[in-house]
Amino acid sequence: MEPEMKEKLLQVAENNEENLKKKIWNETKKMWIIAGPAILIRFSTFGINVVSQAFVGHIGATELAAYALVYTVLLRFSNGILIGMNSGFGTLHGQAYGAKQYQNLGMYLQQGWIVLPTVAAILCPLLVFAAPILKALGQDELVAETAGVVALWFIPLTFSFAVLCASNMFLQSQSKIVVLSCLSTLSLLLHIFISWLLTVRFEFGMTGAMVSTTLAYWIPNVGQIIYIFCGGCRETWGGFTALAFKDLGHTIKIAASSCLMFSLELWYNAVLIVLSGNMENAEVSVDALSICLNMSGWAQMISTGLMATTSVRVANELGRGNARAAKFAIAMILVTLFSIALLVFALFLVFREQLAYAFTTSEDVAAVVANLSPLLAYSLLLNGLQPILSGVAAGAGRQSTVTYVNLASYYLIGIPLAVILGFPLNFQVQGVWIGMIIGSTVQTGILVVMTCTTDWNEQIFLAHKRISRPLTS
Repeated sequence: MEPEMKEKLLQVAENNEENLKKKIWNETKKMWIIAGPAILIRFSTFGINVVSQAFVGHIGATELAAYALVYTVLLRFSNGILIGMNSGFGTLHGQAYGAKQYQNLGMYLQQGWIVLPTVAAILCPLLVFAAPILKALGQDELVAETAGVVALWFIPLTFSFAVLCASNMFLQSQSKIVVLSCLSTLSLLLHIFISWLLTVRFEFGMTGAMVSTTLAYWIPNVGQIIYIFCGGCRETWGGFTALAFKDLGHTIKIAASSCLMFSLELWYNAVLIVLSGNMENAEVSVDALSICLNMSGWAQMISTGLMATTSVRVANELGRGNARAAKFAIAMILVTLFSIALLVFALFLVFREQLAYAFTTSEDVAAVVANLSPLLAYSLLLNGLQPILSGVAAGAGRQSTVTYVNLASYYLIGIPLAVILGFPLNFQVQGVWIGMIIGSTVQTGILVVMTCTTDWNEQIFLAHKRISRPLTS
């Protein structure tokens, strides 16, 4: 090879390397501009529940089991519907913003404020009749009665969550969530202080813990509404208008298909708690499992933050018509999250039962948590892939397809295996969780195949078709 030709090839290689580094750096900045505040918001929001559960757990084991049942079973059921429907709004927000159809974002926000609180009102009977529902599911009578009282406190939280979801998605699609992360962090810090003040200092018990939780949910909600109304989103918010009712049925259809996808995922853990509540020594089983799910939940806040980032990045790039950029964003986020998941996997294997004592003083509960830790660690590793793949599907508007995947993986494979391993084979809580993990593994494998075989040029066409229905006239 001639020296001149060799030099040119080396120069091309160096330029490609520089371009790749620049591309990685630019995508990393775009990713963390969304992911950083999104993770902080989810840490703070989930932290409110963890703080509440920690204070309730030191009131008594029955109260902890009651709170865990309401939060993990009933509230997860209702919130699953709200989060799922809101994901459909997220697809519309992200693709419209990418296509620079800014006027439509305000319309989608108003539609979210119409649809989600209405759905929350429909779901309220679940909380009003919590005690008989939990008894019908075979839960301990004393725990179910206590849960019935706790559940009434969650009614204002459900409405707050509905409004919060719609506003969050509106701001997140525009990468305007720094203010929200600050509000969420402030809310969490105030919650810790007020919970201590009401439950420890003044000894108001469960009432004190729930009053503090209610305040913690409403503070960021009010703050973000003020931000939107007072000029934080001049391009996308033009005030209330009756045009929000135009083509509302089309938007609800997209939200409903998204609802099924995400609800099936969120209800899956609720089934785990219900099955554990039907075992011997149910109170210890439910307490230990709820503690494991709380610890897993902290790590999942990173996963769900990056899942939201994936949905926004994919939706934005499809809206712009850039398939290559969408694929590159997916690859970058997958590598980032899986690296974090490996670190968290190692940490949970090392610390095991020590973390349980932040939630309980019971040695029996802590011992069960220690036995469940290897399963918890594997679940966290699995969460290094699954949420991102779900975010890809949401960003591309493929929620309907993933609904069938979740139904088959979770409810035809995972739950039947959990029942068989937990009860006839008598592996108890460990058996139930192993069955559920197998279902999650199958689901993740199918989503990997789906993502790798997606025709992204076709997804661009479908995205523009989806948002081409004008809301304004």
